[in-house]
Amino acid sequence: MNAPEPLLADFLRRMRLAPPGEEGCWIPLSGGVSSDIWRVDIAGRSLCVKRALARLKVAAEWTAPIERNAYEWAYLEVANEIAPGHVPQPIAQDPEHGLFAMAWLAPDRHRLWKAELLSGQVNSSDAAAVGDLVGRIHAATADDPRLRAIFATDANFHAIRIEPYLLATARAHPDLADHIGAVASTTAATKRVLVHGDVSPKNILLGPDGPILLDAECAWFGDPAFDLAFCLNHLIAKAHVVSSACAELSRSFDVLVETYLRQVSWEPPSEVERRAAQLLPCLLLARVDGKSPLEYLNDKQRGILRTNARHGIIEERTTLCDVKRLLLERPVQS
Repeated sequence: MNAPEPLLADFLRRMRLAPPGEEGCWIPLSGGVSSDIWRVDIAGRSLCVKRALARLKVAAEWTAPIERNAYEWAYLEVANEIAPGHVPQPIAQDPEHGLFAMAWLAPDRHRLWKAELLSGQVNSSDAAAVGDLVGRIHAATADDPRLRAIFATDANFHAIRIEPYLLATARAHPDLADHIGAVASTTAATKRVLVHGDVSPKNILLGPDGPILLDAECAWFGDPAFDLAFCLNHLIAKAHVVSSACAELSRSFDVLVETYLRQVSWEPPSEVERRAAQLLPCLLLARVDGKSPLEYLNDKQRGILRTNARHGIIEERTTLCDVKRLLLERPVQS
């Protein structure tokens, strides 16, 4: 199909990505709720164009500033310097319209980690590589005043992470509101590293040279524990869905924590782990009762995760190993 809007075709021409008079073939891509994304075939090559949406594609009312597209672009530039080849190569940007183009990563050479995990193809070495990559980016950006200024995106992070995940969940569970609110306040107030903000298996490709991080529009100079807990949360949830791979998912959890914490030098690793351990059950409950529930859970799984997450929040464990045991519990069969 041609460009869905004249603005999009004009973007390619202004950025000299399209020959005069050509629009290219625009193929919409699925999978995200916060942006429109296309593969564009033009002038003998493929690239990816992304545009942020003001209203996210979820059932609940959820809006966010489109300026986050510019922060994602900035994240790609920074991360590409730290770990070349482990984020998409940025190509061209139009910050006024919330647009940018980046390299297209062919799916025949880049497997989606989420699909692998849900199909039961779990390899703990993938988790180890993810933990190492996220840790390296955090370590390279720790306490950097220039990045702190560039990624002072508190309002954006509040709109697309703190409010829909933590505060919305606190409203759904008023008896836990003080616990969750305290975690939200600590997270928002901690400013140590460049945070990706959406380190989820749906945003991680497994390429020939290791993991590639996608979708950094939540980028924020803040609490490293958020990235760690956010990713671990998905391993816990999938362990309840793909029971045949539960042991390997548990092992993946452990090695991701190990390789990540090995990179922590800006503060005691135990402090990052403590904050992540308190965040993790809150984020798990958020994927059941927050504004972005996991689409692959059935009612029984939601009930188990809700019970375990509530237990984890109340217990206030300080190590991720202890929290994992609580969150992986299954009801006793009668």
